[in-house]
Amino acid sequence: MASSDPPPRALPLSALPLVAGLLPAIAALLALGLYAGEAGSSCNPFIDDCVSISRVARHGLATHLFRALVLPGAVLQMLTWLIAAHTFAAAGHTRRDAFLLALFGVCAGVSLVVYGSFLGIDGSTYRGLRRWGTVIYFGGTYLAMLIFARASQRLHVAHWLVLPRIHGRVMLALLFFIAATALFNVFTSVVSPALQDRIENQTEWWGSLALTLNFVTMASLWRRWGLVATTSLQRAGR
Repeated sequence: MASSDPPPRALPLSALPLVAGLLPAIAALLALGLYAGEAGSSCNPFIDDCVSISRVARHGLATHLFRALVLPGAVLQMLTWLIAAHTFAAAGHTRRDAFLLALFGVCAGVSLVVYGSFLGIDGSTYRGLRRWGTVIYFGGTYLAMLIFARASQRLHVAHWLVLPRIHGRVMLALLFFIAATALFNVFTSVVSPALQDRIENQTEWWGSLALTLNFVTMASLWRRWGLVATTSLQRAGR
């Protein structure tokens, strides 16, 4: 006799990295808008040395709004990396990469939670937590991006999945851009310490933009791969 249970439902997962990347970006832009409104002047941190991400979200409504978007975004980013790691492990060729991807991704997500949680709180300890939270988040996310791109390329060569040329080139360009901005930041701090804060503020905004674009690229790639989560329901009384 045929089962009367409803068939499993397939839920597309491509929206996960998209939302995970956009939530922190939207939080920063909304906080920037509130900061510019309070200051009574426009501010374009991608061009001008006007403010850092931490500063725009450090006071009042901006702090609460920033946390409300960044903290769930951090959780979704951790889920994104864990699902990506599971996908690669299931392919069977990149188990070591899958472990490192999950490790760096979770560390980055936890660091973003720490950063968002202590933003706006005074004290040297809290400042240290925010600063190290930022450093580990950017570093961990970059390493996760690097492993994701490398594993995708390897599985493409092994014919386990398709990595479209445009996606591969975009990920490579983003990796190169982030590395270049980080090296430029370090070089500037050594050669001209007076410019360190200015360059650090701008590279923080540009680096955040590059990370956001990476999550958008991942979302497009996941849609191309057709990644889904399946759920099934059973009738009661069985």
